[in-house]
Amino acid sequence: MLTVLLTLPGSAFPKESWLDKIPLFDKMVHVGLFGALTLLWSGALSKIKKISISMQQLFVLIALGSSVYGIIMEYVQKYFIPNRSFDIVDILADTIGSIAGLFFATKVYLKR
Repeated sequence: MLTVLLTLPGSAFPKESWLDKIPLFDKMVHVGLFGALTLLWSGALSKIKKISISMQQLFVLIALGSSVYGIIMEYVQKYFIPNRSFDIVDILADTIGSIAGLFFATKVYLKR
């Protein structure tokens, strides 16, 4: 689903929207999407019983993978999706979301 949202052509979005009036709304969406991506994958993979690394290390790898996915998708948008562009601030927002997802996953799924 996330891949579909990130690869919609720019023409699929409305030209003007009330959401445009909210400062940095697009960046908040990126933070939320990548935070959820990291949190949900961490939750799903936390059920694995036999694993050679700690759950904390697994969650860090998931967050790292989520951030790398965000970087790759920015390049996909730049080179392959009409009316979309590369935005370094989107990468920053994706990374912040991944880190936030890691933080919440650690709090929710790891018993201290």
